[in-house]
Amino acid sequence: MVSASQLPFAEVLRDRLGPPVRPAELGSSPRSRVWRIELAGRSAVLKQLVAGPEADERYEREVAALTIASRASGSPVVPALLGTDPVERVLVLEHLDERRPSADWIVDYAAALARLHATAGPGDAGTLPRWQGPTGADVTSFLTLAESLGVSATPGVRDELHALVDRLGRAEGTALLHGDPCPGNDLHTPDGVRFIDFEQASLGSNLMELAYLRIGFPTCWCVTRAAGPLLERAETAYRTAWHTETGTPLPDTGLADACAGWLIRGDALVQRAHRGATDHLARVPAEDWTWGTATARQRLAHRLGVVADMATPHGALQGLGALAADLRRAVLDRWPAVRPVPERRPE
Repeated sequence: MVSASQLPFAEVLRDRLGPPVRPAELGSSPRSRVWRIELAGRSAVLKQLVAGPEADERYEREVAALTIASRASGSPVVPALLGTDPVERVLVLEHLDERRPSADWIVDYAAALARLHATAGPGDAGTLPRWQGPTGADVTSFLTLAESLGVSATPGVRDELHALVDRLGRAEGTALLHGDPCPGNDLHTPDGVRFIDFEQASLGSNLMELAYLRIGFPTCWCVTRAAGPLLERAETAYRTAWHTETGTPLPDTGLADACAGWLIRGDALVQRAHRGATDHLARVPAEDWTWGTATARQRLAHRLGVVADMATPHGALQGLGALAADLRRAVLDRWPAVRPVPERRPE
């Protein structure tokens, strides 16, 4: 239990916002500490990014993203940023009253995500890093996995995958990407959906996060899949909101590339703390670990099915589509206990 006097609440914040009272610590990731506090009779949230790898960068990303996102027209898409203390890596945010998401929560989520993405533009270049896609190492790992499961790629698939990596690396766009737009980082309030936790924010093509709706929230502990009609409603809500905010219709191409990019990334099978040092696709034949609401093999089987369904017979991903379908069958034949990822969002 931390008393008000022990909070990381410097004089610069006290002079601006007044003294904090009645602190109550809230659950958070190991990378931060979060309290609910009161300031002059109103609730607020105090967040401190704890010391550790990239702590300063994560703090700067979050402040920059919240500042950009505050421009949203109409209803807000993020909590108001009330104050900052870069020395202590502290943010003070508006506290929001949440309500339980509805059964079709993904529709409102998608519209809010589009509005969030639309808050950034070309003038924001340099304020946040560019989104980073898969690499040639991911291509090698994915094809090695297929071989280890007895599935042979047709000639040309390696070149097809390297071309995919190149396209994703050159993908245009200056959308504000959340970086981890997971169920739980979206607050469903009486005034609409708002997003929190922007420590991994970047700028890039909005399709990379629109893909979350189909591919199953690849950076998130809680995987969910939307049934066909609900997915269609959600993607329509996204496209409508994007067009309304930007005046530009969403392109008809590129979403399959984005989903395929998430498929071949082994780091999208584990939580953030375990990314970057291990070939996680190479682990799949020998072990099936659980992260959140799904196992690694569940996640992989779902993503393989999505890419197999999206790749057209004569498109740029036709070889990958056939490989994904064959590999999914091999996964389900070898491990028949693998179940579909959940449809329902966890409570």
